[in-house]
This record gives sequence, structure tokens and C-alpha cells, in this order.
Amino acid sequence: MQYRKLGNTGIQISALSFGSWITFGKQIEDNISEKLMGTAYDAGINFFDNAEIYARGQSEIVMGKALKNLNWPRSSYMVSSKVFFGYEKDLPNQRGLSRKHILEGCEAALKRLQVDYIDLFFCHRPDKNTPILETVQAMNTLIQQGKILYWGTSEWSAQEILQAHLEAARHQLIAPVMEQPQYNLFERKKMEEDYLHLFKYQGMGTTIWSPLSSGLLTGKYLGEAGATRLSMQGMEWLQERNVTPARLEKVKSLKNIADKIGLSLTEFSLAWCLKNPNVSSAILGASKVSQLEENLKAIDGLEKFTPEILNEVDIVMGNKPVLAEY
Repeated sequence: MQYRKLGNTGIQISALSFGSWITFGKQIEDNISEKLMGTAYDAGINFFDNAEIYARGQSEIVMGKALKNLNWPRSSYMVSSKVFFGYEKDLPNQRGLSRKHILEGCEAALKRLQVDYIDLFFCHRPDKNTPILETVQAMNTLIQQGKILYWGTSEWSAQEILQAHLEAARHQLIAPVMEQPQYNLFERKKMEEDYLHLFKYQGMGTTIWSPLSSGLLTGKYLGEAGATRLSMQGMEWLQERNVTPARLEKVKSLKNIADKIGLSLTEFSLAWCLKNPNVSSAILGASKVSQLEENLKAIDGLEKFTPEILNEVDIVMGNKPVLAEY
């Protein structure tokens, strides 16, 4: 496994991490979840990602039970949660980034995960109804209480993240240190354009989600996909947006490049993400040990991405951000 600094923090995070979205508490049995976590840990993964909204809290319950059974040294792994969407009935104050929901959401996540503190605590989305200062103050309180170690954002705009940093500096509070955006061969703008100032001047780290574009970049939709996470009830919106004829044509072309350098499309797509030095960790999702084991091989594919191969990818995708020259 390769380890990278999480932005300007002092912690080392595995370049590949493991997440529970959709799978834990919903798609797979609890014993499989525990086996997947064990496989990930044995391969050197030290970060496990979760959120209050995943299976309405059940995902964190499953992960918490697994952590207790596996009984790893607490210093050897990091676990996250995210707050915003809530886990209850969506009544007023049961979601968002108010001080009330942040503090109550953290307490609930600690109980579900069965840990004394959460390493990385994310604001899962921006909250237009709560002043950013209130959110920064609440996160600072949790850090002072020792209930979280670091806080960050997920799918915030660059302007919103910068505002959080400005409020933190103005009031001598702790600023966010990591962002969790979607990043893959189809989704590039935030990581490769919008956030560049944040990486350079605020030292933000990233734990990217959906590096395989919900399975599209594994190539399984080129044939009969069968039962996949996108065929699950409630995921129709993601399949309609993701699996389109135009995207499938690009996947075919990417597969040809991957074949040429001796990588599976899965390994190729993950390694491409990791070539970006601003990616601290790419979050893997898997429902089978065999899937996870293939994903883990991506680390070995990094050296095969020469400038010529990267240029071929850019030509196929046609979506590389064009940066302004100053």
C-alpha cells in the first residue's frame, strides 16, 4: 500500500480506502461486510468511510460491530462519519449543519460506530440555511471536546470552503482540512480546476468518492451487467445519469488503452485517479472480496501512466479542464 499526507495535516492515509455507501446494512450481509473490512485492512488500508445517512444509520452500526469484532489497535485505523442528511425522520433540526444537528449527529455516530472519537468528520453537503460561521464553531467545539480529530467538507464549492477558512481565521477557530468530492474520468472539474487554489494555499487534502463512476468504469455495463448497485431500488436516477450511450463509447475506448498497457479497466481507472497528486485517498466500494482484491491492484498500475498514455486518455475523454493563463 502507498500512504499519502492528508493535505497539510500530519496524518498518513492509505492511497486506497474503503467505504460503505449502499453496501453495508443494505446490499450485503454483515459477515461479508466484516470480511471486506478485514481484507482491506490486511492490504494496508487504514481509512474506513461512513456517513449518518448511509442506510439511515445502519451502515455505521454494521461497521461498528465489525470494528469491535476485528479488535484492531485504535491507532492503526481511521474512521469517518458525515453529517447533514440526518438518520431519523427529516423533522426540523434533524438534518443540516446547525450546531444542534452537528453535535447531536456526532454523538449518535459515535454510538453506532462504537468508538470514542471519529478521526475525520465531514459536512456532507453545504447548508444554505445555516451561517458557515455556526458550522465552523460547532466543528471546533467537537475537536476541543476530543470527539473528532479533523473536520472537512463534502461536495462544497470552492467559495464555500474558502469562506469556512476565512471564518476560522477571523475567529481563531480550526478550519476544515479535507474535502470529499466525486472524482473520476467523467467528473474532473472540481479536482482539476475549482479547488486548485485550495490545494495550493489552504493545503486541503481529499478523500475522493466514486472513482469508478458507480461501476461504469469497470466495464461491466459494456455487456449484460446483471444485478448491480445501480439496479437497486432508489438508484434509478444514478443509472439514468451514468449509463448513457455516449459514456459507454468512451468506456470502450478507455478499455482499449487499458488493454494496451496490461491493466484491467478497473485498475486503469483507479490508477488514473491516483496519478493526481491532490488525491489523498480514493474510496473503494465492493460487495465481494474478489472485487476488492482487483481494486487493490491499482497501486501497481501507477507507473504505467506515462505522459503519452495520459494524453491518450485526455483525447478520448475530451473533458480536461482548460485553465486560464495569467
